[in-house]
Amino acid sequence: MKKGNNMSSLQKESQLAQAQHSISHLQQAIQQAQSHHNEEILAQIQHSLDRTERSVLQAETVTDNEQAIVLIQQECRQHLAVR
Repeated sequence: MKKGNNMSSLQKESQLAQAQHSISHLQQAIQQAQSHHNEEILAQIQHSLDRTERSVLQAETVTDNEQAIVLIQQECRQHLAVR
């Protein structure tokens, strides 16, 4: 993994937080879809999924905290398994 050497610890933590936030949005979209099946909700899930994937990839490139990345990846997979 390529790491951003010039990024501060706070910026790296922010990327991890953004990935976690995106996963939370994905979870909310999935829960909404389970009770309301329509095209708009499905589009929201796809948007949330795309954003989550980008956030996780971005976090992977900037952080040295491998354990945090593994936890984020596991959380993301758990939510996708519900889908």
